[in-house]
Amino acid sequence: MTSSNPSSDSRISVAVIYGGASPEHSVSCVSAGAIMEHLDPERFRVVPVGITRDGVWTVGTSDLDSLHKHGRTLPEVPADGTEIALSTSPARRGEFRYVTGEVYDTVDVIFPVLHGPHGEDGTIQGLFELSGVAYVGPGVLASSAGMDKERTKNLLHAAGLPTGDQVVLHAGEELSGAEKERLGLPVFVKPARGGSSIGISRVDDWAALDSAIELAREHDWKVIVEAGIVGAEVEIGVLQRANGEIEVSVPALLSGTEDSEEGFYGFETKYLDDVVTAQIPAQLPEKVLQELDADARRAFRALGCDGLTRVDFFVTESGPIINEVNTMPGFTPISMFPQMFAASGVAYPDLLAALIDRALVARR
Repeated sequence: MTSSNPSSDSRISVAVIYGGASPEHSVSCVSAGAIMEHLDPERFRVVPVGITRDGVWTVGTSDLDSLHKHGRTLPEVPADGTEIALSTSPARRGEFRYVTGEVYDTVDVIFPVLHGPHGEDGTIQGLFELSGVAYVGPGVLASSAGMDKERTKNLLHAAGLPTGDQVVLHAGEELSGAEKERLGLPVFVKPARGGSSIGISRVDDWAALDSAIELAREHDWKVIVEAGIVGAEVEIGVLQRANGEIEVSVPALLSGTEDSEEGFYGFETKYLDDVVTAQIPAQLPEKVLQELDADARRAFRALGCDGLTRVDFFVTESGPIINEVNTMPGFTPISMFPQMFAASGVAYPDLLAALIDRALVARR
């Protein structure tokens, strides 16, 4: 059994990899479904590759209905799929094989639609570098640094960019009285290396701190405790063209993030509840728009990103403050990244094509 790969097919073959051994597995599946739906079939040949929650690589599906969200039920890669593996030899660049040794398919470029650990943290990017295959998105260092909220802020701070106050708790450490006084309430307790707001808690009473830290440590032994910031939540996208030119999207202003049961822009609020709206483009003063544009570009450079990034801000009375940087933002039908670029004049299919074009130039 082999995948269709006719030699006469002049289209660019793209492996869309989704799922993964990550708490963000299901979000990745939904993102991949949207991407496969919007890739131009005249130009691209899609090769779907699913990774199970246990980390097994399998022949994927282009059955979009099985990958899209249905109500409050999120999809996942089935555990009984046919196993395949990517060659790590540059001599067989882009080649996938069944465990029996037979070739499944060979691709020109990989679009790793993977969120969270083992997909967005530099690990799989290292595998692609070893195999010599082109891939979409930032490389090993930028992905790793962008995934670690401590390292992200260290690099942003070194570049002179504004970030909020936080305390990093390593294994066995607790927040001191002086640190509590400095941070004030509320605080947000987060796994240092995670995304999609999984494992995050808002703490309005210090009595709830220990349980919040315990929840965060279910996902990472290193925990971030961030001071609450009063300001509008704004997201902005960064796209790098094939020639290296950086393009910044119009910003999205989020509303209703505190109206959910979670009380902040948490996982259920993002993907399951229908309480958050976005004003795209955000109606903000021209001076603020210029600051957001400049800071998004500087953040992209500070982390050494490539291809794409989403930068999340709080716009306060004293100006924008960077909250987080996401090196592989969501591509679901409701995700901000494609919506912001659509409002900037870059349609979803054109956005995907630009990312693939950049990957083929940057990593050929």
